[in-house]
Amino acid sequence: MKNISIFGTSSDAGKSTITFVIARILQDMGYDVAPFKAQNVSNNSHVCDDGKEIAIAQYFQADVLNIETSYHLNPVLLKSGRGSSASLIVEGEVVQNKDVREYYRDLDVLKPAVDRCFNYLDDKYDCLVCEGAGSPVELNLMDKDLSNIYIADNFNTKIILVADIQKGGVFASIWGVYNLLPEKLRKNIIGVIINKFQGDMSLFDEGVKIIEERFGIPVLGVLPYMPFNLGFEDSASLKNFTQNCSKATKKVAVIAYPYMSNYNDFEPLIADTDICLEFVSSNVSLDKFDEVILPGSKLVIKDLLWLKETGLFEQLKTRQKSITGICGGYQMMFENIIDELCIETAVPTKESGLGFIDDNIIFMKDKILKKQLYKVFKNDCEGFEIHHGISKKYPLEFQKNNIKGTFVHGFYNDEKFQIYKKKTIDEFISVMKTKLDVSKIYETILDK
Repeated sequence: MKNISIFGTSSDAGKSTITFVIARILQDMGYDVAPFKAQNVSNNSHVCDDGKEIAIAQYFQADVLNIETSYHLNPVLLKSGRGSSASLIVEGEVVQNKDVREYYRDLDVLKPAVDRCFNYLDDKYDCLVCEGAGSPVELNLMDKDLSNIYIADNFNTKIILVADIQKGGVFASIWGVYNLLPEKLRKNIIGVIINKFQGDMSLFDEGVKIIEERFGIPVLGVLPYMPFNLGFEDSASLKNFTQNCSKATKKVAVIAYPYMSNYNDFEPLIADTDICLEFVSSNVSLDKFDEVILPGSKLVIKDLLWLKETGLFEQLKTRQKSITGICGGYQMMFENIIDELCIETAVPTKESGLGFIDDNIIFMKDKILKKQLYKVFKNDCEGFEIHHGISKKYPLEFQKNNIKGTFVHGFYNDEKFQIYKKKTIDEFISVMKTKLDVSKIYETILDK
């Protein structure tokens, strides 16, 4: 069986979603399938079953398939770093902070890690569905592209194009990507999926005819736009969440600082019809909210300084209603954050926090990565930790009066949400399956 690459004709075309949809359809046909992305750029990550760290998209895809998670699913991950640098995570572990230009210059040293992970999964599974990144034909970057061209060329994957019709220019994007790809890869294209269509689908019948007859590219399906408030990969996907607040009895604010991370923590709140959730990114009054949440942060000190610059810091200091901190947000609640080892800062730094908790946060060189069962705020949960900062007095959680915080991600994921999540995923895949030419995809990847 051939492996598959999912190429977008633009960024945010829906590659992550199409990856798990196709993978799950093949799995339901009786095959062992796994997702794969050679290199991801995201502050949103998750700890795997093997204790390593990968991007949330690949973790979520594996979760949909109910398979074991490991660093092999996403061998290279880039997160925000100080200045122009990025935090480079290879095979699930932080290697170093690396200047972005230096990263691209030294890209060849990462290819063996990508090869090892791909080959490991290829031996273990019948089919890998490999998510690309952005557009595969950024001509100035094609020789530096690990997720698209490198995988498709080196491992001779079959290719499915995904085009977002909401962006406009769908014909130009399909034609352009197809014709700018190397000839070898054009021959491996199964067809194109038109994604996120709203309205009467028959209105695009002529469009399908144009793509198939004039471009010579099979259309594998026209997929409807369906709100899907799960698996948020980045800030772009987060902005697309939908929520009906008509029956809400509680207003919750999430402070959306510049380096906010792990906002998947709030999917259960978005799903809860009793809660109206709002992301706050400026100094609006917090008085109308019953609860304010300080979420995770990739650069805690920078986001703490942002709170001070915007004026939100002073609002939080005097707030009498509930405030909840998660990981980076939890760390901001302490008296001081101390970074003597320059984990996040260019020089040794001590920054005063909100002062709600009588201890300091000390940044350590080795990142804590744990996934296990926890008891958080007296409730059992399956969560994970991913942080450099530690507190000696309150290593896991703190709760007093209107203040509570924890290092643990995922404590909102109760049984009610798990039922909602499974139902939502199953219904979403079921609808998409009816709109896809599954037989065409199946026959092509079986072709040796």
